[in-house]
Amino acid sequence: MRVMSDKPSVLFVCVHNAGRSQMAAGWLALLAGEAIEVRSAGSAPAETINPVAVEAMAEVGIDITGARPKVLTTEAVQDSDVVITMGCGDACPIFPGKRYEDWKLDDPAGQGIEAVRAIRDEIRTRIEQLIAELLPA
Repeated sequence: MRVMSDKPSVLFVCVHNAGRSQMAAGWLALLAGEAIEVRSAGSAPAETINPVAVEAMAEVGIDITGARPKVLTTEAVQDSDVVITMGCGDACPIFPGKRYEDWKLDDPAGQGIEAVRAIRDEIRTRIEQLIAELLPA
């Protein structure tokens, strides 16, 4: 039987931790429940979360209004099994033995709700694939 601390952990990183990484964290928390530990951070965190990202997630019943942009720390990367970067390039520290993925996603900053909906839905598809890989049936 697996110990709770053995559950996989995923860290989502983007520059501002205000849009893509927060939407990804919201999806993973919803779709994986308690089975996967979810973290997110930014290499240069914004003051607040993107209101259009909040609106897009609210449309699918996910409330990310309580989320706050957090600064990316070395510890957060070391403590995570999977690190998924979204447009932060070289700002993300690399540690051996971690699984890294770079998700090419449009930045929702400054975009209207239609564009952000498309990003939200693409993130959901990627999250479903990630869960299938991390939690084999």
